[in-house]
Amino acid sequence: MGNSVISMNNVSYTYDQKLVLKNINFELAEGAFLGLLGPNGGGKTTLVKLILGLLKPTYGSVRLYGKPAAQFKDKYSIGFVSQKSNAFNKGFPATVYEVVSMGLTAKVGYLRFFTRRHKQLILRAIEQVGMTDYIHTNIGELSGGQQQRVFIARALVSDPKLLILDEPTVGVDSANVQRFYELLHRLNKDQGITMLLITHDTGIITEFATDIACLNQTIHFHGEPDAYRALNKADLSNMYGYNVNKVVHDH
Repeated sequence: MGNSVISMNNVSYTYDQKLVLKNINFELAEGAFLGLLGPNGGGKTTLVKLILGLLKPTYGSVRLYGKPAAQFKDKYSIGFVSQKSNAFNKGFPATVYEVVSMGLTAKVGYLRFFTRRHKQLILRAIEQVGMTDYIHTNIGELSGGQQQRVFIARALVSDPKLLILDEPTVGVDSANVQRFYELLHRLNKDQGITMLLITHDTGIITEFATDIACLNQTIHFHGEPDAYRALNKADLSNMYGYNVNKVVHDH
């Protein structure tokens, strides 16, 4: 692994006098693939907002590539893919090419035309996620898994070093979840993109991640997948705050 991409030191966050995160300490190394697990309401999305500089910690510090998150200026080096909303407008009049090109709009400018180089970047991003055959297809005509591939391409088009994904398999049918994780694995291994993935897929994530962290207000576990798999039911239930059964995926 390389240098530290994300560093959190004694981070706590309070909202409306409610403690959401408490004494968070962890680092994510360059080239790592972190699977972030934990119960709903455990603070995972808040943690991501702190990393992105959208929130400021009540206490402690968050650093990106050695710089305070709030002062980190190279925003195009970080790609973000949120949950695919179930309310996504199926009739939205945009093709795969047009949706992916939106990932460059802010960087290029709304009133400027794309150059040949920009168009090559768009085509490359679409190819990276295996959606070239659908380049002129309306986004609303795609399956949930295909749409998420397009949203990843939109994040990839600005050539990020770090890709953060917030429960990207929501709305993706189970048959395509494995392929989705294989895509992320290739982006991590072949292209060296550092990954932070929020997920509830506790079984399958351990097949692809280099690191696993469990967050429920504080970090209860952070280590290698083998160490996470070795945890017993009592350990997991203590982390989550309720009884948890492991799900094992056989392929």
